[in-house]
Amino acid sequence: MFSFESITGYHQQLNNNTVSCSSVVKGYLVRIEANRNLNAFVEVYEQEALQKAAELDKKRESGAPLKKLHGVVIAIKDVICYKDHKVSAASAILKDFTSLYTATTLQFLIDEDAIIIGNCNCDEFAMGSTNENSGYGKVLNALDNTKVPGGSSGGSAVAVQANLCMLSLGSDTGGSVRQPADFCGIIGLKPSYGQLSRYGLLAYASSFDQVGIFGKNLDDVALLLDIMSKHDPMDSTMSLQPASRLYPIRSQRDKKFRFCYFPQAVDHPSIDMEIKEKINSLTNQLKNDGHTIDPVNFDLIDFIVPAYYVLTTAEASSNLSRYDGVRFGHQSEKKPADLEDFYLNNRTEGFGLEVKRRIMLGTFVLSTGYYDAYYSKAQKIRALGVAKMNSIFADYDAIVMPTVPETAFTLGKNDKDPIAMYLADIYTVLANLTGIPGISLPLFSHSNNMPFGLQVMTNRGNELTLLHISETLLKGYRSSEVNNQ
Repeated sequence: MFSFESITGYHQQLNNNTVSCSSVVKGYLVRIEANRNLNAFVEVYEQEALQKAAELDKKRESGAPLKKLHGVVIAIKDVICYKDHKVSAASAILKDFTSLYTATTLQFLIDEDAIIIGNCNCDEFAMGSTNENSGYGKVLNALDNTKVPGGSSGGSAVAVQANLCMLSLGSDTGGSVRQPADFCGIIGLKPSYGQLSRYGLLAYASSFDQVGIFGKNLDDVALLLDIMSKHDPMDSTMSLQPASRLYPIRSQRDKKFRFCYFPQAVDHPSIDMEIKEKINSLTNQLKNDGHTIDPVNFDLIDFIVPAYYVLTTAEASSNLSRYDGVRFGHQSEKKPADLEDFYLNNRTEGFGLEVKRRIMLGTFVLSTGYYDAYYSKAQKIRALGVAKMNSIFADYDAIVMPTVPETAFTLGKNDKDPIAMYLADIYTVLANLTGIPGISLPLFSHSNNMPFGLQVMTNRGNELTLLHISETLLKGYRSSEVNNQ
């Protein structure tokens, strides 16, 4: 029976004729059907995936060389456009909308013969930390169905966690890849802002959004990142610096890295004591092994989340104004009294509670009399954060901190307290606010039997160092409890 370990191992099995793309896809389709209760997928492209698998088997039998992602089964988040396929951002406002084009990052994967098996559930318009804010219902954590998988890319995370695909794509605006990766015990990578094209990614907050990657094998994650890190003239926000070669990862196991951590983060009152203790133990171990690990003061910690939510909701209120039911989107069956009533009915019925909350907050902070009080000050905090990151990375290779303050919490725990939910993003939003890359590595297991990770961040555009450090940590510092899950 086929068991996926890595793309390299899979390709060896294909070349040895011990498996075929068709048999592998059929196996995943069986697993997806058997795990429908997890609600990870919005739509499964069954016939299309089987057809592509059969074509790849014929191509391989003809003696053609394997492309980098030959037969690799990938799922995508329901905010990534795929031509002639539905994309809805898990929202009623876009129900049954069919994309007219394919996102650039996704096209790069398809060009390397990846098989796209389906699109995954998520929080509506990527707004949420639990995957409970979806027009398709909540997603369940495969390790414990009473727990949330994290959000907003919860469906993409669970698809990898439950072995329903090999890798998956999500989006990360404030931790929406790293946080569910932490809750699900897998790897979650958010690249630097501008590293990957955003063309074809439905926008939440345009200066924060990035396509991210879920996987269980670091080399596989690096391969996808390498393939997708190509310039796209359709995205003017992409970095103009040529991307470094990110795959294969050149081992740096003997190198001693310069790490720092923020005492304000590790000692924050919101953090679970066991998470704090295990991360402190890890930092001590790194120091004993010859790495530099220093505390660095970061007095902005309590301003990061408020600044993030002011700026992202402001951008969301602008980005989501296009969904009005005129050119596309939900149209109410209620007879409107006037044009304003027409818009009101469409958007009231089409948007969920959390999206409405953020649109209203964003409109408020941009309104006359409040712009300077909120939006301008938040931009100043962002500028201070960027300056602080530049200062830190002049002396250190990476920052280490928790990914989240607690392990996956019970379904419904914070659904009546949005402020408590927002504070759960305290450790992840910094990377998005300052544009630096971050990764969540599944290093630990809690006494409550749930996994949790370590977050590592490097300087903007320095994914290469991030991958080298990740390899060192996964191979030398991963607890046996997580390794055996």
